[in-house]
Amino acid sequence: MTAGFIGLGNLGRAMAARLAGQGVELVVWNRTAAKGRAFAAEFGQTGRVAEASSPRDVAEQTQVIFLNLFDSEAVRQVLTGPLGLLSGNCRGKIIVDTTTNHFETVLAFHDLASSAGAAYLEAPVLGSVVPASQGALTMLVSGDQTSYDKVKSYLDILAKTIFYLEQPALATKMKLINNLVLGSFMAAIAEAVSLAESCGLPREKALDVLASGAGNSAVLNAKRQKLIDRDFSPHFSVAAIHKDLRYLSEMIQTLGAKGAVGESAEKLFKIAEGHGLGAMDLSAVYEILRR
Repeated sequence: MTAGFIGLGNLGRAMAARLAGQGVELVVWNRTAAKGRAFAAEFGQTGRVAEASSPRDVAEQTQVIFLNLFDSEAVRQVLTGPLGLLSGNCRGKIIVDTTTNHFETVLAFHDLASSAGAAYLEAPVLGSVVPASQGALTMLVSGDQTSYDKVKSYLDILAKTIFYLEQPALATKMKLINNLVLGSFMAAIAEAVSLAESCGLPREKALDVLASGAGNSAVLNAKRQKLIDRDFSPHFSVAAIHKDLRYLSEMIQTLGAKGAVGESAEKLFKIAEGHGLGAMDLSAVYEILRR
């Protein structure tokens, strides 16, 4: 099995490492070249990882190309920029984009790939660095069924659960809805812990109480130790959840729906990013509430 992988941030690196660790030969590229070189140096000793010179170079060497980038603008640059992925012969290639994209822009990516003779699957994931390293992500996939079937063996390495939602943009929309819950839960847990501390209860004890009651959730379980230690090294950053909630807000407006909880969470993470916490884990929103 051979694949390309573009985007070696926190999550992308964990996903690429999982593929390489399960025997997939990878050709990698990253916008920050040092990350690509470091990854190739670490895993290249196994003979399974090579570094490409450009997105186009990745496409020339592989049939299946994974993307994991920060936002839709980064995806557009990788697809259509100088030496972009679609600038070469892409006929028959399959692009699996695990980026959390804008719900409208992702439709343009389907069209761009199709015009170049390639297939595009949007495949955003639920979960962060730890489940990615264990192959325990949940993946939402939209796009051509035949292409999905062809890459399913790769997806099974990364994801424990896969929801195939054929209609283009539906996977992206559902990912944004999921992150409404993620961001709101994280904000609520952080606020609850901060309030408990104000009442005189130690942070760890407050988290124990919440975990035994209404706060019990995958979010609390994943972020409990980070909150206890105030260790906000990033798994999923403040900037990333703020971007997703901003996309969600625009989607709600487009649908003519009403948004309340997500809007409040977006404002809180915007404040956190404005206070210099953008690169930290989203659990760092606790620091804003604590202040």
